[in-house]
Amino acid sequence: MGTLAYETKDNVALLTIQSPPANALSTSLLKDLNEHLDKIENDTNVKAVILKGEGKFFSAGADIKEFTSLQDASDYQSLSERGQRLFDRVENFSIPVIAAIHGAALGGGLELAMSCHIRIVTENAKLGLPELTLGIIPGFAGTQRLPGYVGTAKAYEMILTGTPISGGEAHQFGLANHAVSEEELVEKSMKLATAIAAKSKPTINNVMHLIPYAKTARFADGVREEAEAFGKIFGSEDAKEGVQAFIEKRKPNFQDK
Repeated sequence: MGTLAYETKDNVALLTIQSPPANALSTSLLKDLNEHLDKIENDTNVKAVILKGEGKFFSAGADIKEFTSLQDASDYQSLSERGQRLFDRVENFSIPVIAAIHGAALGGGLELAMSCHIRIVTENAKLGLPELTLGIIPGFAGTQRLPGYVGTAKAYEMILTGTPISGGEAHQFGLANHAVSEEELVEKSMKLATAIAAKSKPTINNVMHLIPYAKTARFADGVREEAEAFGKIFGSEDAKEGVQAFIEKRKPNFQDK
């Protein structure tokens, strides 16, 4: 079984992350997502996409255990760049992608959700970038996308403390379009997707092409520097300690090295 389930209903494609227990963003999941985007792009009937998670979470983050198999800074930088390219593809996709978020969207999970065009969250969901609690930093463009949604001050607070916000707060700060109950999540997402799919596909495609022009020119520079920093930071003693502490389910003992 793959890491993603795929089905279509009328003109809406439904992608469901199936990577229990945390729906972690493994390299195989990211590969599957890229291949499914190819499939959706080639389906002339699809006018909107819903991305959701099965089980308890949307996605609780990247697969940290996979990180331990990488060897040096260049490996980590390459991992970051691959994730950035994929999420950039999602953000610039010709068909709108709606993230239906429940449980948690943390780390890479939130970075994926932020690359989607619309986010519907449950009121009690947790959204955050907790990488600094592991001695590492966001690597899939989280430092660049989050300020655009919640503002610079709130982005500093969320990233530097690693403290997640609730779905209700995400809606308040502009990170989510709507905050709903757990029971309403799929219905609300499908209602929104259906409203979009009722429009002419050429008009949808043109809007999807035009809106990204509003992104600042410095975004590409920031994403590139994030990948470089992501690679360098993984060579530090604190990063090794933080990742090992996460795997061993204990509090890390950082030495600022």
